[in-house]
Amino acid sequence: MRAEISGITDPATFERLPDALAALWESMRHLPLDAFSADCFHYYLTRPDAAKYVTQSLVSNGKVELTCALPDGLHTVSVRPVGAVTSQ
Repeated sequence: MRAEISGITDPATFERLPDALAALWESMRHLPLDAFSADCFHYYLTRPDAAKYVTQSLVSNGKVELTCALPDGLHTVSVRPVGAVTSQ
């Protein structure tokens, strides 16, 4: 999996989707998000079935892209497959 936050992090490659989601949240939790957005991203990236849900989106759409608003503008949080899509 390749994960990044545009304008914030460089693209990083992960063998496992759960690792990519954890890394995204680790980066996002330090950003100046409003409380509602922080709660939404926290839930989306860390809930027990997060990898399953994101895998379904990857299979359906080929990628996952979410937008977060920061004081300097909009940023895209993205996850894209590098090889086969797996939640393991």
